[in-house]
Amino acid sequence: MTHRPAMHLAIPVDDLAAARHFYGGVLGLPEGRSTDHWVDWNLEGHQLVTHLVPNVPQLAGTSRVEKHTVPVPHFGLLLDERRFHACVDRLRAAGVRFGIEPHLRFPGEPGEQWTMFFRDPAGNALEFKSFRDASMVFAR
Repeated sequence: MTHRPAMHLAIPVDDLAAARHFYGGVLGLPEGRSTDHWVDWNLEGHQLVTHLVPNVPQLAGTSRVEKHTVPVPHFGLLLDERRFHACVDRLRAAGVRFGIEPHLRFPGEPGEQWTMFFRDPAGNALEFKSFRDASMVFAR
């Protein structure tokens, strides 16, 4: 059996019901184990854990990428283009506001990609993106 390395990411949330609605309902992530103060989510085979924290820390800062100011820290997923646009449609249908609207970044360059930024109900920043050519994710 081949084991694929996976990432584990723990993030703070101030309302587990809101996290369940967002991560399970809006994003459609399967829920794993949980207690009254944390919930595991299957983020494409990676473990995302939302931990209940009464005072969620606020954004640490921002960084410039092209003409946009992106929130730091942030995390997200690399999706194929069909799933990226389906996710955009799900987020729009749920009334999620984008910090950076879905758009094509670095057109014509090796790292050409669709990208979008949005926040969960606790204010955690997420970036989902889709590379035109998945082999170019780390291209210079």
